Amino acid sequence: MKKSASLSPVRKGVAASAGLLVVFLAAWQWGPGLLGVPTFIVPPLSMVAREFVYAWQFDHLLLHTGVTIAEVLAGFALGSLLGSFVGYLLGMSPTAELALSPYILALQIAPKVAFAPLFILWMGFTVYPKILVAVLIVFFPVMVNVLTALRTIDPDLINLARSFKATRAQIFWKVEFPTSMPPMFAGLRIGATLAVVGVVVGELVGGNVGLGYLLTFGEGQADTPLVFVSIVMLTLVGAIAYLGVILVEHRVLHYLPERHVDGNI
Repeated sequence: MKKSASLSPVRKGVAASAGLLVVFLAAWQWGPGLLGVPTFIVPPLSMVAREFVYAWQFDHLLLHTGVTIAEVLAGFALGSLLGSFVGYLLGMSPTAELALSPYILALQIAPKVAFAPLFILWMGFTVYPKILVAVLIVFFPVMVNVLTALRTIDPDLINLARSFKATRAQIFWKVEFPTSMPPMFAGLRIGATLAVVGVVVGELVGGNVGLGYLLTFGEGQADTPLVFVSIVMLTLVGAIAYLGVILVEHRVLHYLPERHVDGNI
């Protein structure tokens, strides 16, 4: 009885989510026609589905999606590693934080779209400018989460480790690193979605392949269904990246207590 009662709110949530999806798809299919919206502004779902089949067969949709996924993975991995490294460096060294923080903040304030044309001038119409833009966008949220986690560690834990004659490396691996893992994964969740944004920015500015390029191509041809296909595929790529981080988080942070759904607000 307890097991079925605990599963009931989960089933209700899944059913509500599925119901909202059905309502959204139905509104997409018949809503524009009922409201008199022209198909070249908001094409119905059936038209987008036909365009998806056409793009898959003739516009190399699979190739463009694969290139974008590869760029997202590369940008996310490099940006996460760099953000984690700098976050730990600044958190462990107040001197380094004082010296580097103004420059890191200036780099974050500068609009990433402005860097994309510069990277294309330096590296040409290759995958590297897109990856580099993604690295810049992913870097900051991961770095800030790691740095904040190190700042908020209980000093008594570090003092306790020192009382047992722990070295600086032991304090990092036994206290600081495990404590910073949950906030770091929170930053990785944000970075997983922002990596898609960074890659698309690069592809929009100077891409010759990828979903961003396909989106620009559809815009130039006034092919609204193709634009919608590109947006849907980009959304799926971002969702897969986000879910991938969640799966890794559950494997790494398996010792954390799970949220219990009991139906109470």
